[in-house]
Amino acid sequence: MENNNKKIDILITTGLQWLLNVVLAALAVILSVALVKETYQFFTYLFLSENASYYRLLEGILVYFLYFEFIALIIKYFQAHYHFPLRYFVYIGVTAIVRLIVVSHDDPRSVLLYALAILVLVGALYIANTKILKRE
Repeated sequence: MENNNKKIDILITTGLQWLLNVVLAALAVILSVALVKETYQFFTYLFLSENASYYRLLEGILVYFLYFEFIALIIKYFQAHYHFPLRYFVYIGVTAIVRLIVVSHDDPRSVLLYALAILVLVGALYIANTKILKRE
């Protein structure tokens, strides 16, 4: 009876892992298409727009890096044998907060809180990369 339960457990976990891998591969394709589209829009705005603003260009670059980081996270997931490294999530969080600061920097209090959030994330990254917690 216990042997049947182990077979069922293996079957369920294998099926769910396969489903997760297929969905992540589909997400990687979608993000890659969006990255190409963002690249086209960025260069169109950069070279064909008559009134290009630096804030909009910087926002486009940061969105571009967000796509790039998510695709890199999916690649690393498959390379690390179905494991998401924590530091990639921190990198994505820092990039997203920097983009938020660039886009909405009207309220100084909010910008200070965003900067503190970045400091906390960098501190968490430092702690995660110490020898105590480092697994890679």
